[in-house]
Amino acid sequence: MSSSVSRRTNLKISAGALVCEESILKGDITIGPKTVIHPRASIIAEAGPIIIGEGNIIEEMATITNRLPADAPELTTVRVQIIGNYNVFETDCTCEAFKVGDNNILESKAHVAREVELTNGCVIGASCSLTESETIPENTIVYGSQCQRREMYDKPFPQIGQLEFLLKILPNYHHLRKPNVKATKSEGGS
Repeated sequence: MSSSVSRRTNLKISAGALVCEESILKGDITIGPKTVIHPRASIIAEAGPIIIGEGNIIEEMATITNRLPADAPELTTVRVQIIGNYNVFETDCTCEAFKVGDNNILESKAHVAREVELTNGCVIGASCSLTESETIPENTIVYGSQCQRREMYDKPFPQIGQLEFLLKILPNYHHLRKPNVKATKSEGGS
């Protein structure tokens, strides 16, 4: 009986976030300011809350999920999935990682499993899949059919231009969910 209560959506959208009405949002989800969630993006919080930071871009058909594996026993402990700031989740990627730092990119069809931790400035290439328990070092690029790795010399730039463009254009073409969390003083004007 209590499981139906936990499956209710508890959605917190910060002022300044842009969440398309056609997105699929289930469970306890907190969305930070300036985060853009495209239509048909899925955020599923079944095994615990998902907290998404500031300035993230979650594109069409991207999936961020906090759920138990199919073979797992009944839910015993709740783990919070935390997505940092200024990450990009490209079309049709899947992120199950409990911890994603700042300024990461998951390219199209990339997959990051539950026990993988993305630090900061990582790029997971198109169709790359990370399924083993590990922490990806900062500024790592995972690429190619064999998921080769190398370290970038420079930190990747945040996608501020793309973010500002989306914040300006998407409201003209999509119905949006209304923010229900007021901006704090520190989010306002610097």
